[in-house]
Amino acid sequence: MEEAVYIGRNPSTEPDLEELVGRVALGDEEAFGEVYDAVAGRVLGVVRAVLRDRAQSEEVAQEVLVEVWRTAPRYVPERGTALNWVLTLAHRRAVDRVRSVEAAAVRDHKAALLARTPEYDEVVEQVEARLEREQVRRCLRTLTEIQRQAVTLAYYRGLTYRQVAEALKLPLGTVKTRLRDGLIRMRDCLGVSL
Repeated sequence: MEEAVYIGRNPSTEPDLEELVGRVALGDEEAFGEVYDAVAGRVLGVVRAVLRDRAQSEEVAQEVLVEVWRTAPRYVPERGTALNWVLTLAHRRAVDRVRSVEAAAVRDHKAALLARTPEYDEVVEQVEARLEREQVRRCLRTLTEIQRQAVTLAYYRGLTYRQVAEALKLPLGTVKTRLRDGLIRMRDCLGVSL
């Protein structure tokens, strides 16, 4: 009789995975070691084909083998071979990792966009500020010369009433009156209500 030639593994030398998974379901650590030795390479191959990244593939393969240990009681031989069950777990876990990584990338991208998005519209703010400045300038032109000088010194240069009076060489009371009158006219011109 001729000896059979096998490509790959010789099926007669492979352990009976169905029986081993049954023992793993009962908590047999030695049986799990044999299952691990029999399927670890194939699990890594399936996972690596999906993920392409070596480090993530090794991590996911490890997770799959831990899942085999934990979920061995759920294996149903009538639904398929133990090897197919393990490789299906591996493929599903690898696809889940791809989806998780993609979802994280989308979340990170959205978070980056939100971080860059200003809380207000800068262009609108700039236009409004420019319009307000122009309106203030227009209203300042409606004041008398002394009112305009007093308001400019007090509000744009930050001088006190006394400093404004000294700068304009006017009595303090006159400066206060001119400032009050100038501010009233500015208020009315700008349409500001109290």
